Amino acid sequence: MKFQLFLTKHTNQITLVTGILIVLGMLSKYLLQFTLGYQVILAVASIIAVIPIAVRAWSALRNKVFSIELLVSIAVIGAFIIGEFNESAIVTFLFLFGSYLESKTLQKTRTAIKGLTDMSPTTATLVTDDGTEEVDVDDVDEGDVVLVKTGSQVPVDGIVVEGNGYLNEASITGEARQINKQLKDSVYSGTMVENGYLKIKATQVGDDTTFAKIIELVEEAQDTKSKAEKFIDRFAQYYTPAVLVLAVLVFAFSRDFRLAITVLVLGCPGALVIGAPVSNVAGIGNGAKRGILIKGGEVVDTFAKVDTLVFDKTGTLTEGNTAVTTMHTYTNNADNQLALAAAIEGVSDHPLGQAIVSYADQQSVGVAPVLDDTGTVKGQGICAQVGKQEVVIGNQKMLTAHNIKLNPTQLKDLNDLQAGGQSTVIMAVDGQVQLIFGIADTIRPGVKDSLAALKAQGIKKLVMLTGDNELTAQAVANELNLDEVHANLLPEEKVEYVKKLKAAGNTVAFIGDGINDSPSIANADIGIAMGSGTDVAIDTSDVVLMQSSFPALVHARGLAKKTVSNTRENIFIAIATVAFLLIGLIFGYIYMASGMFVHEASILVVIFNAMRLINFQTKFDKQQPTKTIQAATA
Repeated sequence: MKFQLFLTKHTNQITLVTGILIVLGMLSKYLLQFTLGYQVILAVASIIAVIPIAVRAWSALRNKVFSIELLVSIAVIGAFIIGEFNESAIVTFLFLFGSYLESKTLQKTRTAIKGLTDMSPTTATLVTDDGTEEVDVDDVDEGDVVLVKTGSQVPVDGIVVEGNGYLNEASITGEARQINKQLKDSVYSGTMVENGYLKIKATQVGDDTTFAKIIELVEEAQDTKSKAEKFIDRFAQYYTPAVLVLAVLVFAFSRDFRLAITVLVLGCPGALVIGAPVSNVAGIGNGAKRGILIKGGEVVDTFAKVDTLVFDKTGTLTEGNTAVTTMHTYTNNADNQLALAAAIEGVSDHPLGQAIVSYADQQSVGVAPVLDDTGTVKGQGICAQVGKQEVVIGNQKMLTAHNIKLNPTQLKDLNDLQAGGQSTVIMAVDGQVQLIFGIADTIRPGVKDSLAALKAQGIKKLVMLTGDNELTAQAVANELNLDEVHANLLPEEKVEYVKKLKAAGNTVAFIGDGINDSPSIANADIGIAMGSGTDVAIDTSDVVLMQSSFPALVHARGLAKKTVSNTRENIFIAIATVAFLLIGLIFGYIYMASGMFVHEASILVVIFNAMRLINFQTKFDKQQPTKTIQAATA
């Protein structure tokens, strides 16, 4: 074991020595005309180079695996028997050099993992009774309070208990923008405080943090095999013994030992074995760099076949937060009336009222009037006394209770808003309607364009399933050009509809928030969670979109298709190379050393082809701002 580790550690040096000896051997033969010295030098080079190859072959044989190294080792022994030391030296050198280039280029496909692990926090400033103390991040327990200053990383998942700051959450979402964090806000390990300071009470530490789970998921995903890889693994188990048998048969019928040995060399299935996994690793790495977690090669395969996308509404297609979308005014002093409405709704915690307060803040309407008295009428709204004015604000029931009537124009405006699926709030002062608000859950930015891009990628059907009422659901569906919409559904009814789509022969992806929709996510062919890494989102889904953005969904779908296409290209390159070598062998154009050169070159071709996935972008991506972890941390 120690000898094997030594050889593995010094393979690069062995490759270099072998190359130098081959050069010296060639100089000895062609410049010094010293044939014997040439043969001795190349024999020594062959022995030095074949040792690590033979050790790997023996290790594989002990595990009942017929590896590529076994074919090369037998070929070298055969070359020694027939005295072709130049062939054996060149074959072993090319094999070692190809393995070196392969390992170096494969490292580049794992840049997402390296980028994430480099950002892992290692220390934390623990707040104690005596002040603060610098400790190892593994020594922080749940419930401890840590201090994070400007320029430092958040070492735990937790809740802000003191302070204010702007955080760069690119390590979690892949999106390079600063987010303000205040009292009671959630923060995540691995994020960076760009400005300010925070005291954070730890809720998740160590391997339980969102950041640690992301790293673990990406590592596991890159090691999870696709169907193509599983097939190739099974194929390789039988392929190597078949090549050995073929070489024996060639010798038995032709009595040409050199030809049999050459068959062994040309039979190495290197490009075929490496082609699928390198595409898988590069594709998943591209996604991780953009805050898209794809859980393995099999998920990539299935996602590429998806033809039906099913969406939850609230928190997925929409922001999940109500906002004023329309305000009809029937007065000359609209700003003052808006300030009055915000002042009254400020005493309520109702979502519709809070939407009006937020809207007034955005409009900068000025100082709120002083309220003399307020009273809430359950299910209707609020009554208020402001000086000599009597103000009511609420729904139509509130107006009816106070004998306030809408004129035809106001009634039309109200009906139009309600027909559009919006909730309505009416404010009247001294019996006269002054304002009508249309309030709705706002659609996420870029959703409509993203859905059009998904259609262009080959998605045939876009379906929305929601527990909301029919009017609201239909209004959203009409705006987004969805193919189907089903409203007033309970979670179990959503699951049944997903199963119905699958039974009809569709390959279904369900996109939800990862919490309420986790049953549907689990039952779909591909479950996709929108959200910033909740436990349920990560555990239940196949794909997690850390940015909660639809452009990320477009990229994920395009990436899956491109990765599958890239894998097929690599398999074609590998098979075409074997065919080329066999044809060249039959017609006498390919020999042992030249065959090994072509073989190693084909491995590098499939690796470089796969590496194109690292920088893959869809046409839709090129229209969007570039947001990557690397950009965020540069």
